[in-house]
Amino acid sequence: MNAVDSALASKSAMRLLSGNHACALGAIAAGCRFFAGYPITPASEIAARLSRGLPEVDGVFVQMEDEIASIAAVIGASMGGVKAMTATSGPGFSLKQENLGYAAGAEIPCVIINVMRGGPSTGMPTRPAQGDLMQARWGSHGDYPIIALAPASVREIYTETIRAFDLAETLRTPVVVLYDQVIAQLTETVELADALGGGGVARPVRKWASGPREAYQPYAANEDGIPAMSRPGAGYRVHTTGLNHAENGFPTQNPEAVERNLTRLLGKFDRHRDAIDSWQTVGCEDAEVVIVTIGITARAAVRAIEMCRARGVRVGLFRPITLWPFPEKALREATAKARAVLVPEMNAGQLSLEVQRILREVRVESIHRFNGEPITPAEIAERAVSLIKKEAA
Repeated sequence: MNAVDSALASKSAMRLLSGNHACALGAIAAGCRFFAGYPITPASEIAARLSRGLPEVDGVFVQMEDEIASIAAVIGASMGGVKAMTATSGPGFSLKQENLGYAAGAEIPCVIINVMRGGPSTGMPTRPAQGDLMQARWGSHGDYPIIALAPASVREIYTETIRAFDLAETLRTPVVVLYDQVIAQLTETVELADALGGGGVARPVRKWASGPREAYQPYAANEDGIPAMSRPGAGYRVHTTGLNHAENGFPTQNPEAVERNLTRLLGKFDRHRDAIDSWQTVGCEDAEVVIVTIGITARAAVRAIEMCRARGVRVGLFRPITLWPFPEKALREATAKARAVLVPEMNAGQLSLEVQRILREVRVESIHRFNGEPITPAEIAERAVSLIKKEAA
């Protein structure tokens, strides 16, 4: 990234970009001014771009000694009032889980990019996968809320990175952005339109404390469920801990105080689902089979739908852009007239578990691929046609 890139991150322009490049530009446009990370394939281009771009906008880039230190630094920067992000892939995402849970429990805004690759363990660093879906939701211990977004194009990586920061700041939460290696290193001509306000318009900001300092409660409930943070240097007394805490932020094991705070924490997204939930539907109005998928597999599914409809088979697509919390109501509505649902995914069956949980009265079948090769449109189309034949039998 150079000065030209930084300028283009904040206004409309036609660009030839990779997904990881778009992520870096989206972070700059969103107001990110701190990045801490550790090199890992296939996410390293994000760090490389930001290492040059952040200093040009008075931001800070730090290459840390490891993945654990990276997210710890991001949490610290955010507590200091700065929009902060890290980026990684499978093994690094695993190492970040404890501190990700800390950020969720202490309600510290931050953004974590996870460019998914083959696993488990070191797996296949240069091959795509979609095996971190459940880890994004349940990877840290205990009960906590999380938002995870799943873009499926270069332009959408740009806009969803911006939205990730907006959600993190306004809802006081870590936000994970998940996309696979193909989307990360795919190059597309895109318009960086100000679809979400862009860098030229004021971004949503976190709620800062105001009023009498002696009355401030850093985790006090209010009508929107989002406590106000103390702006560094403003003189409010704050205690931040990963221990269960009461409204004053100090540790407690009082059952009533713990339940009160965790109930608010676990339910705080409920009033904000209109801002959180996002999805795409294609041809679901008359679909006999609805395909539910994300990332590069969703792009293959769009072509598969064309192939099926050319054969007279009505197939549609439901693509969750917000993966967690899952847009359950929208999925039920999109599949209301379907006879079957097909879930192609590049893992051993993670998304299909969630779809089966939500759609108990519809046949749900899956295509699983975990050998590092994407699922093709022809494979999806043939399986969709066979599903119709099964239902007709």
